[in-house]
Amino acid sequence: MTTATLPSAAASLPGARRTTRRVLPGFNITLGFTLFYLCLIVLIPLSTLVFKSFTMTWPAFWEAVSSPRVVASYRLTFGASLIAASVNAVFGLLVAWVLVRYTFPGKKIIDALVDLPFALPTAVAGISLTALLAGNGWIGQYLEPLGIQLAFNPNGVVIALIFIGLPFVVRTVQPVLEDTEKELEEAATCLGATRWQTFSRVIFPAIAPALLTGFAMAFARAVGEYGSVIFIAGNMPMISEITPLIIISKLEQYDYAGATAVATVMLVVSFILLLIINGLQAWQRKRSGGNNQ
Repeated sequence: MTTATLPSAAASLPGARRTTRRVLPGFNITLGFTLFYLCLIVLIPLSTLVFKSFTMTWPAFWEAVSSPRVVASYRLTFGASLIAASVNAVFGLLVAWVLVRYTFPGKKIIDALVDLPFALPTAVAGISLTALLAGNGWIGQYLEPLGIQLAFNPNGVVIALIFIGLPFVVRTVQPVLEDTEKELEEAATCLGATRWQTFSRVIFPAIAPALLTGFAMAFARAVGEYGSVIFIAGNMPMISEITPLIIISKLEQYDYAGATAVATVMLVVSFILLLIINGLQAWQRKRSGGNNQ
């Protein structure tokens, strides 16, 4: 018997005891602390939100969440968030592609500018966009005479949400693009594939889960955005009023139950949408794994 077979032979002996060494000791303690921290930071606040809504009767709850003004804010908030996340999915992929695949002067500066919406206070972003796109702004003063108004209407909401959501897509897709094997692209080219065929059948399946993740993160961030939107939206009821502003208005009127009711609807819809997106991601990974085999 060789030395290499001794451990396996010893493990097969009756009564042999195999011990599993963990990298981090105290798994039970760390798991308990993780669950406690998750409940303390996430589950308890969200459950309090739901329980506060249950203090209302069903007719009062339905009236609070289905009034025309609130429904109009739902349409603007979720619609603008969906448009902004879709735009960021396209152009965020393009920005990530340029940063990964090309070398050019000022590349590091552009790479750092992508993270600017992360560090910039949202109120500052809203004021900056308003000063830029308003009728007397640097760009708006040339567009408004042409009949193009980008501030103080739903267009401003979409622009603000695109601004704050772009980094989520870029930073999610960028590392995946860096890890993709260029040999597969070269092999596809050698086999006669066009550029579009190479991208759609080789590159895109590999980055699709990351792109969906970035889309979901940008969408979730946009749904809850407040600071950068209120300055450029105009906040006109039934036209450019977002749902977070409705919640703030109800809180200022001491209508805590109505505010929690609207917030609960946003929470449920956002959770359902995220579940759908996560399901699409799992399906895409499973499909990509099957194609690779």
